[in-house]
This record gives sequence, structure tokens and C-alpha cells, in this order.
Amino acid sequence: MVIGIVPPYLLQRIAALDDPAFAPAAAAARTSLLVERPWRGVRVGESTPPTTAPPRPTATVRQLEDVERTIFDAHNAEQLPGDIVRDATHSSDDPAVSEAWDGLGHTHDLFRYEFDRASIDDANLPLNATVHFGRDYDNAFWDGERMVFGDGDGIVFTRMTRSLSVIGHELSHGVTQYTANLVYSGQSGALNESISDVFGALVEQRALKQDAESASWLIGQGIFTDQVEGNALRDMRSPGSAYDDDVLGKDPQPAHMDGFVTTASDNGGVHINSGIPNRAFYLVASAIGGNAWERAGQIWYQTLTSGVLKPHATFHEFAQATKEAAGDDHLAVAEAWLAVGVSS
Repeated sequence: MVIGIVPPYLLQRIAALDDPAFAPAAAAARTSLLVERPWRGVRVGESTPPTTAPPRPTATVRQLEDVERTIFDAHNAEQLPGDIVRDATHSSDDPAVSEAWDGLGHTHDLFRYEFDRASIDDANLPLNATVHFGRDYDNAFWDGERMVFGDGDGIVFTRMTRSLSVIGHELSHGVTQYTANLVYSGQSGALNESISDVFGALVEQRALKQDAESASWLIGQGIFTDQVEGNALRDMRSPGSAYDDDVLGKDPQPAHMDGFVTTASDNGGVHINSGIPNRAFYLVASAIGGNAWERAGQIWYQTLTSGVLKPHATFHEFAQATKEAAGDDHLAVAEAWLAVGVSS
């Protein structure tokens, strides 16, 4: 099941609000939760994955300008892809269009220049995105072919394109789709979400020229309005502290296995329990220092693409794989996992 960057438990809380001041936000959240969309039913390969990950395509890596980027405008309808508003021959001064265009480029740059990957599928897949999807739609998602962005309700959420980590996160689901193909449920689903948070953070850090120490480690910074007491959807440095709001409640992510949440909702807590591997990555990046994409990110990318992960990989199995991929940094990796209660 495809779930966007905004977790369902957060939308459910907003949808249940009975305060008249939040009536438009509650209505928008209900719409975001209830409207059936065929393209949101299954992430390619996630609910019924093959026994092995899809084969890595053979491709000649090209430069960014040779990888097609196209931005479409849905004009607040719910039909994809919409009308082309920016590509190699079209331009636009719409902020959402510009943010989506730049976000696709920054994400491509990270994978191309730091991980030698030719787009999402490693075979120069064109990068497409649709903005202004739905009316007051409170989410963003990757549907297997393109990024889709809502504009938010204007009360709790602003437009989803404002956060570069959101764009990097969702596109990275495509990378996982074409590599380890982690099942979107339970611990493997939490790893799926965490890996997208990791690369979403790295996209933002590389674009802003931030090293591990100076980075915010926030996922979704900028998509809350000023009415919300919170910084972002998730905090990789300190899971559970991203927001603490009278309306939204407190960020429920655990930072240690002691707080692991067993639940049937949210595909087995994929957005909640991802805080545990998120903090493990932050600890590795912090211990190694420097730019997180240069060493810590390489360990995670190698683990994701090496073929050693099973679709139902557990935290323990992923931790062991990262330790084996870490080379001289294996002690930092092992200590980080132990610090979050996962033995490697």
C-alpha cells in the first residue's frame, strides 16, 4: 500500500478534529485519507515482492542535462499526470513547479555524482513530477512512475514541495523499489521508510553544503504552517522530538528498541519505528564526521544495492549488512546499532 510522506496516524488525528477553526484542515485530512486512487494501491513490488530484488539495469551513465525532467500541473484535479508546465523547452514562475524541478535535480545529483547511479532505476529513468494535485491535498508520494505533490490545507500543512527532504525521500522509495525491494510492512517497511529518510536528508545536506554536524537532520522541515508547534515530520537526530503540538499531539517515534511500537496500523508502524534505524544512521554519520554522503551514506547505499538484503529484512539483518559494508568504519556502525538497541 502506498503511503505518502505524511503518516496516516497524523492525518487521522487532524481528520477527527471538531474545533471549528480547524474544520477546513479536518475536511482536507479526511479527503486525503478516504479518496480511493488506483495509483496509490500498491508500490511496485512491495506487497507481493519477488523472492529477489529486480535486476540492476545495465546503462551508460549520462550527465544530468541528458536525464529528462518534466513537471506537470494537475490544476487541483486528481488525474495524473496533468499538463506539462516545465521541461527542457517550457519554463514557469510557479514556486511549486520550481521547487519540484530543483528537487528532482538535487536528488538526481546525489545519486549520480555520489553513488554513480543513473537515475532512480540506474538506467536513466526520466524524472517526472506532478504538482497541485487535488484540492488541499495533505501529502506527497511516489507512485512508481512519478512524484505527486499536494498543496496542503493552509492551516496545518503548506505545499509539500517546500521541503527538499520530502522530494528526496519519496524519490528514494523508487531506488529501494529497483534494488532491495523491501516489503512495506513491519520492520522491513520501517527500514524502507528509514532508507528514504536517510537519502532525503542527504539530498538536502548536499544541496545546502551541510556536514553531519551542521545539518538539521529534519525530514519535512517547512511543510508545517506557523500555527503548528513543531519543526518537521521527523527528527533523525532525536526521534520523538520533531513536533509537540496541542492539536497534532507529540511525535510518537521511538529512538530505541525499548520503545518499539507493535501495531496493526500504519502497515505495522512503518512511519513510527523508522525512528530507530534513523537514529542509528545519524549516530554513524556523527561518529565518522564530515559530509554524511561521503562515508556513512556509502555504507547505506552499498547495503541497499548489494543484493544481500531479503525483502522481509529485519533491523538485525540490516544492521549486520551495514556492518559488513562498513570496512574501516565497522566499529562506528556496530556501536550505533547497539546504542539504539539493535545487535549486529
